[in-house]
Amino acid sequence: MRWDVVGLVLGWTIRLVSFPMLLVAIYSGYYEGIQYSIRTFLIPLLISLILGQYLISLSKGLDASDRVRDREAFASVALGWIPVVIVGSMPYWLGGMFHGPFEYLDGNSSLQEILTGIIHSWFESMSGFTTTGATVIDPISSPICQLNPGEDCIASQKRSLILWRSITQWLGGMGVIMLGLLILSKALGGGMALARAELTGPSLTNLSTSLEGTARRLWSIYVALTFIEMLLLYFVGGMDIFDSLNYSLTTLSSGGFGTSDNGIMNFKSAKIELIIMAFMLITCVNYSLLHLSLAGRSTEAFRDEELRGYLIILLIAFLAITINLYVVGIGSSDILETMRHSAFQAISISSTGYSSSNFADWPVFSRFVLLLLMIVGASGGSTGGGLKVIRIRIAYEIAKREVLKIIQPRKVVAIRFNKKVVEEERIWLILGMISSWLVLVTFSLLIFSLLEPTLDVESILSIGISLLGNTGPALGELGPTATWASLSSPSLLISTFLMWLGRLEILTVLVLLHPRTWESDQKN
Repeated sequence: MRWDVVGLVLGWTIRLVSFPMLLVAIYSGYYEGIQYSIRTFLIPLLISLILGQYLISLSKGLDASDRVRDREAFASVALGWIPVVIVGSMPYWLGGMFHGPFEYLDGNSSLQEILTGIIHSWFESMSGFTTTGATVIDPISSPICQLNPGEDCIASQKRSLILWRSITQWLGGMGVIMLGLLILSKALGGGMALARAELTGPSLTNLSTSLEGTARRLWSIYVALTFIEMLLLYFVGGMDIFDSLNYSLTTLSSGGFGTSDNGIMNFKSAKIELIIMAFMLITCVNYSLLHLSLAGRSTEAFRDEELRGYLIILLIAFLAITINLYVVGIGSSDILETMRHSAFQAISISSTGYSSSNFADWPVFSRFVLLLLMIVGASGGSTGGGLKVIRIRIAYEIAKREVLKIIQPRKVVAIRFNKKVVEEERIWLILGMISSWLVLVTFSLLIFSLLEPTLDVESILSIGISLLGNTGPALGELGPTATWASLSSPSLLISTFLMWLGRLEILTVLVLLHPRTWESDQKN
């Protein structure tokens, strides 16, 4: 392991986080006062700048060519999220969203409460950067909400913290490391390994001949779509500028954080739901296909088998939920409104995790369909979560091939996707990903049922799936109108580990657990 390379990547990653934090600090100073801004954002800003510069300095004087191998790339990406999440969590703890040191000094919090506040801040930050969208902002965890009982807990938080919370999701949506490639691409030989470690889905070579060009095009699409959605929410949907900015940041990232306890349900607007629904659908599409469409090759993009498969899955789920809700008679008697809520939730559950209605009250069949959509998720190369449609499709083809080989042992059957033969190496990678996912879901069922004996089976079953898929809301007692604050501290820590695994699609993190990853170059 070449620690100078890892230090370079980690250093730039940490420093990149300091810039948006500085902007939020300026916003806070202007609207909430200099004193609050300094106490909330100064310490994490200094840490990110000093630590980032120190790590970058470790790589000075080294040859810029051939810097990043796969081993360093995967380790850097997996490790890079840890300091970023730590720095990102500090404003919540220092700013009073959760019990922190200033509340302790004022005599409003006990030592136990501020230690728990660290865990809550860590959870909120990890949920943000991994775009999971689960929250622990609740009257039982937030001192601000305890001082204002009966009020909207999230809406009563400082606006700078709500904005920072949304920005963490926006940065995590495309990937902090991918943003760093815009700066590091010329300095890092083999930098494509970094992109592959964080963005396992897109076919990056189809976008540009250079890594820098690829990163620039991906981020240009991402920024443009965010800006367009913000304008539509403001001018067409009637949101105020603060809400339109926050919801555009958390929609395009497939994040799901809202500015109030009820989120999208708070607006009760069909226009807003339709705008957000359209952009949630876009987030579930492979970004390389979005690039093709913008380049005037939309016909080629729509020939993609994964895209067509995803749209078919959504259509079937939408029809199934709509019919079930209408027949059972739950929700609105207006069939068009029922269809809108069904479509919104079907798209959202594999994307942001927003809710236009409380699906915890839906029939068992509809909730089971949502659970399946959580598992399947969105397209590879999108900001959506889940196992991804491409993996499910190829796993099905593998099973079909094995059955055929039993019937005709001598027949050679190649697995094809988009009319191209899928390499055996990629097939084994997909099988490894799916098997690891199944093991982790089983682990989560056992551990959460042990740690949280009061939760029902539906809640326990959906927790691991929601966390690994970075969906946000689960089912049962952790549904769309509930927070995760009722979970014990060990459960919250395990939850953040599962979010981390899910965001990096498991295998990138598991690379860290292999002893060879940490061997020195002399042993290679």
